[in-house]
Amino acid sequence: MADFTLELQPRSVTGKKVNQLRRDGLVPVTVYGPKINPLTLQVAYRPLEVVLMKAGGTNLIDLTAEGQTVTVLAREVQRDPIKGRIRHVDFFAIDQTSTIRIDVPVHLIGESPAVNQGRGILLQGANTLTIEVLPSKMLHSIEVDLSKLVDVTHSIHVSDLNLGPDVVIINEPEEMIVRVSQSSAARAEEDLEAAEAGVIEPEVIGRGKSDEDEIDD
Repeated sequence: MADFTLELQPRSVTGKKVNQLRRDGLVPVTVYGPKINPLTLQVAYRPLEVVLMKAGGTNLIDLTAEGQTVTVLAREVQRDPIKGRIRHVDFFAIDQTSTIRIDVPVHLIGESPAVNQGRGILLQGANTLTIEVLPSKMLHSIEVDLSKLVDVTHSIHVSDLNLGPDVVIINEPEEMIVRVSQSSAARAEEDLEAAEAGVIEPEVIGRGKSDEDEIDD
């Protein structure tokens, strides 16, 4: 059983006529999948909004209509471009025996010593990763530990992650998730210390006359 449930009703209205449904506080819904015929349904706006807000695209939802239940994932949510209200939702009916691909958010946890000490700033690359997994093994988030970023230039890439034998990451192994870059303040401080230590030589603007350049009178 999924963590979230929704009660829906069959829908006979299609095309432009669905605008009347929306005015009545209902949202048109389509359910599709590899082992079912597409279903056209409708659902009350507020319960749908609440479930989508909590479930996102990584939690299973049980849709019930006329006594039948289908377990789904929210695949596409169409919204009004101005008001942001939900206009239509596509749900994907899952097969518990087949793997699915989902986009999972990356959550950064812990703290980077290099950043805490002011030696660098944190730069994040990928904030979601695409994984392939059985529905029963789905992840709702992927945690990345920043405490491993001890020094400037340290980084974490997809290839550094181990999500277990049940999860396949589709992203390229070299894709960067997060790294530490030297901050401008730290770089300026290093340059100043080097200058004071005489490491940085004065810039040569031009060359004066040498003895060889002298012309005898």
